[in-house]
Amino acid sequence: MTNLNLKAATRDITGKKTRFLRRQGITPDHIFGHGIESLALQCDTTELQRIIAQGGTTRLIDINIEEEKKPRSAFIREIQRDAISGQLLHVDFYQIKKTEKMTADIPIVLVGEAPATKSKENMIEQLLTQLGVSCLPDKIPPQIEIDLSPLEEAGQTIHVSDIILDADVTVTTDPEQPVVKVSRIKVAVEKEEVAEEVEAEEAEAEAAEAAAEAAEAPAAEETKEPEA
Repeated sequence: MTNLNLKAATRDITGKKTRFLRRQGITPDHIFGHGIESLALQCDTTELQRIIAQGGTTRLIDINIEEEKKPRSAFIREIQRDAISGQLLHVDFYQIKKTEKMTADIPIVLVGEAPATKSKENMIEQLLTQLGVSCLPDKIPPQIEIDLSPLEEAGQTIHVSDIILDADVTVTTDPEQPVVKVSRIKVAVEKEEVAEEVEAEEAEAEAAEAAAEAAEAPAAEETKEPEA
């Protein structure tokens, strides 16, 4: 998968004055990394939004800074937005070295249809949404897809150990951890249990009523006056 490309320029405006940049459709950014000096940048907000939508925090981005001849390879480390309006406020980029391994949490995406869900009593339960991996930067997958088609009945589970990735990618998450499983819908189970309890109570009530009637019958015969 090819890297994303983003144009940027160095930034002199800092602090509260950056609000004037945002009004002009420009987002303030920072790029930093191991062994490099942090650098203040600014990017076109519309272009940056597109990059975020396409790659999130798991796609490698080539940042082309106007004053530099070669692009810098980086990942998005943090995205800051206004809590109320959702406006993009600031983005931090982490510059990497392509020859050094790095760790990342990759989103897990469920694909396909589980035959078990054909029964209304079953549901798919996702227990893990991200998978930790370690590999070279250009080997990091943007997402990890889990096929649900092998899940045919309640109780079946897919564990981390069942996920197959490229040989260059090492999984750092516990292999015994469950990722997704087929569960019984609790509401349906509870309804069945309630129905069984009601039937049992009704049966007990009928038996008690029959026993009471049987006990009353001989007593009525004993108190009956003899015919003249």
